[in-house]
Amino acid sequence: MSAHPSTSKGPIRILTVDDHALLREGIAALVGAEPDMKLIAEASDGKDAIEKFRMHRPDVTLMDLQMPVVNGIEAIIGIRNEFPGARIIVLTTYAGDVQVLRALKAGARGYILKGHVHRELLDTIRAVHAGQKRIPPEVAAQLADHAAEGDLSAREIDVLQLIAGGNANKEIACRLSIAEETVKSHITNILGKLGANDRTHAVTLALKRGIIDL
Repeated sequence: MSAHPSTSKGPIRILTVDDHALLREGIAALVGAEPDMKLIAEASDGKDAIEKFRMHRPDVTLMDLQMPVVNGIEAIIGIRNEFPGARIIVLTTYAGDVQVLRALKAGARGYILKGHVHRELLDTIRAVHAGQKRIPPEVAAQLADHAAEGDLSAREIDVLQLIAGGNANKEIACRLSIAEETVKSHITNILGKLGANDRTHAVTLALKRGIIDL
């Protein structure tokens, strides 16, 4: 089995993956007007995306991150495990630097905010197909801003997720089977790493950056 997607001389063959039909229709209209591009398949979740990729071997895949069944990150990993040469562009409403890093580590080669699709999609498809990487300047700036910060540990993310769910320290301690003092210690570390003033501020920052979700 070839490790690379199709490299035919014809139009750039595109797979779109998003659970919103309206966005897929918008992309189809944009791509359909370009003589050097062709939409060959669509998928509505990550599991379907992996199957469609196997079937069609697109040149470029446009991948949403937040989807039911299998999310975009898992789908990118699944596709790249089988096809290391797959060229994938992430389409998302999230500019959070943690989401970007997860997507890039999974193997994405481009990143477009959905609000900028009309302005950036076609150029990004052509650039990624040509072997380049594309990250919007505002997203790259976020990555740079947070590059020197300490990452939250898996346990700290668990604590933060439970705080976001409205749990008090005692409830968090019970849920995670740890001492209440340990919870307080984790919260101190979380506030320090995120540069947050309090629990609510920490949750707001973590949601914005894509560290946790509700």
